[in-house]
Amino acid sequence: MARKVSIQQNLFDLDDILPTTTEQIKRWMVLDAIPALQKRTIFKLLTKHSLHELLTLPVATLKSYRLKETQINALLHPNLIQIEENLSWIDIDQQRDIICFDDSRYPARLKEISNPPLLLYIQGDSQLLATPQIALVGSRNCTPYGQEKAYQFARDLVDSGLTVTSGLALGIDGYSHQGALDAGGKTIAVLGTGLNNIYPKRHLKLAGQIIEHGLLVSEFWPNSPAIPSHFPRRNRIISGLSLGVLVVEASQRSGSLITARYASEQNREIFALPGSIDNSQACGCHHLIQQGAKLVVNISDITEEICYLSTVSCLDKESATNIQEEQHPLIQFIDFHLTTLEQILERSGIDLINVQNQLIELEITGRIKVTADGYTRC
Repeated sequence: MARKVSIQQNLFDLDDILPTTTEQIKRWMVLDAIPALQKRTIFKLLTKHSLHELLTLPVATLKSYRLKETQINALLHPNLIQIEENLSWIDIDQQRDIICFDDSRYPARLKEISNPPLLLYIQGDSQLLATPQIALVGSRNCTPYGQEKAYQFARDLVDSGLTVTSGLALGIDGYSHQGALDAGGKTIAVLGTGLNNIYPKRHLKLAGQIIEHGLLVSEFWPNSPAIPSHFPRRNRIISGLSLGVLVVEASQRSGSLITARYASEQNREIFALPGSIDNSQACGCHHLIQQGAKLVVNISDITEEICYLSTVSCLDKESATNIQEEQHPLIQFIDFHLTTLEQILERSGIDLINVQNQLIELEITGRIKVTADGYTRC
């Protein structure tokens, strides 16, 4: 570990202490630490000056760009102790690295958004950043239906060659990551905390699995805690990395709708899974569909849309149809919400014995769920 340095020490004196390969990362860290300075302002300044020039400009020039006193001070007198601490995140043996904006590994799709992060702290397989991705997001307080669909769509997406990206939150995010992993596919988790502070703690084991078979990503410094304002910010990265966003379940005030809004601003495809009109957790999805999001009922609804956007080998209609089991004649009379035996008998016109036999068959093959009150189509 390099020795501690004085905060007052000039930035470029640090080059004698830290390896020269970290010089460019240090400079981006200085910009990233400037308080309340928007990313778009930083990029505007970088159209006028090189990164090196920007960090050595006279105070008068910086004032002419309307930078505040605190911002100028942070630029000219950076916290070198904090920079050194952040750099210690890099550990090749643990697959930990830092990717700055001008790194060749920085994902091209993320550069397209209006306020891309200057730095990405990562752990896992960095090559996944360049793979075609679909974001799966939704409610933390999801229903069993939402859990099942997030898990299944994640499996189907990785089976079709896509990487599943989400936010490691409870609910839909967690089931999406797990579905991708269980199918032997790849998944990316974008965190709203530093990678030394996995949040929520309930997903520590899941995060470990993602490090082994996927990638953790954060724009926040490694020790950053869980701050509420960070989570909406990370959503722009989830959508920015992806070709499209699938919202599985979302209430009217769900944070998932923030991700969808970012996706719209970034010209990404937006997909939404419909639910029961009586389910408050589906209202957000229905709103998105009314606003023009594509209604999704199976994997082909997604792959057909993104086929021209990526190099992934998309499923044709015939192979997509093969994902779903052949329709059983009784299934059309059973709803995706609770359906009573009396309703099935009335709709089908089939006698009780035959209906019961067919219901047993559907239950055994996993196409319906049985409760004390009736039947639900899967």
